[in-house]
Amino acid sequence: MKRIAIFCGSKVGNDPAYKEATKELVKTLIEKEIEIVYGGGAVGLMGVVAETALESGGIITGVIPDKLYEMEVAHTGLSKLYRVKDMHERKALMADLSDAFIALPGGVGTLEEITEVMTWSQIGYHSKPCAFLNTNGYYNHFISFFDHMEQQGFLYKSIHDQAIVEEVVEKLALRLLK
Repeated sequence: MKRIAIFCGSKVGNDPAYKEATKELVKTLIEKEIEIVYGGGAVGLMGVVAETALESGGIITGVIPDKLYEMEVAHTGLSKLYRVKDMHERKALMADLSDAFIALPGGVGTLEEITEVMTWSQIGYHSKPCAFLNTNGYYNHFISFFDHMEQQGFLYKSIHDQAIVEEVVEKLALRLLK
């Protein structure tokens, strides 16, 4: 595995644990010589991802749509920054550049990004791992909703089982990088 895409919030959230877990994850990936692909922002957990990767001597690639670039939320000190037309191009390029995906805490954009790559896996566009860093149970309700979708006959068990969910960074890294 060479590159992992990280989907995360443009805010840091209310719990300092989100920021700390983000730093720990990025440092762990860099130590394992994994390059990081992310949304290209300088704010929120995205900014934490970028700064931690750069401070740790890692390679980090950002992919940002023109609209967000023009709003001055792009991180300009990255190893590489791609400007793309829109969010659709962003997600497609991030998926092409990456060997796996991790969702950190975030909002609806983060959920949309991770569920889209899971959908692509379901229909056979890729077979790359999809993971959730479930810091302080952040994704508990979302993962429970997977159970509900499966029970109601709308989610294949194989897709539900595919999701790697861990609260501890090192456990997530071990499962993802095995």
